[in-house]
Amino acid sequence: MELEQRVAELERRLTALERRDSESPGLGDGDFWALDGLKQQLAEVGEAAADGGVLYTGSVRLPTGESYEWQYGALTEALFDGEWEDAADAFAALGHPVRLRLLREILGGLRTTAELAALDELGTTGQIYHHLRQLTGAGWLNAVGRGRYEVPPVRVVPLLVVLTAARP
Repeated sequence: MELEQRVAELERRLTALERRDSESPGLGDGDFWALDGLKQQLAEVGEAAADGGVLYTGSVRLPTGESYEWQYGALTEALFDGEWEDAADAFAALGHPVRLRLLREILGGLRTTAELAALDELGTTGQIYHHLRQLTGAGWLNAVGRGRYEVPPVRVVPLLVVLTAARP
């Protein structure tokens, strides 16, 4: 019985993937379903939202099986009034191919320095520690034990948003 359930679940997933591939690459109903929801929220806020706002959100299951749901919205006025320079360290930490690879591998389940050092093309152990320190200092990683790292749960979706925004 358990095998039948597993096969049925695999068939359901395959059908959903095939359907998704044959349809448009977007999500939801209509081209601007998320934007329409944001506009509705802004209308409810009223005059304070006259200049608009930004919303990003995600529901993610990592290759490790861990799931994260997260959303964040900000009014345009608050974004323009804020200190943009404060984001420089976070962006700089993502500005190196080895650091991006480390983040991808950590999200994929390789969490210890020893596991990461065993990967090709990441450099020496000292270089890997340097990159891990940069990512930790910028808040993209947490050290969760001796030589063990994780992407903080509140940074998983924002990281994927930044990667999405960087695509041409």
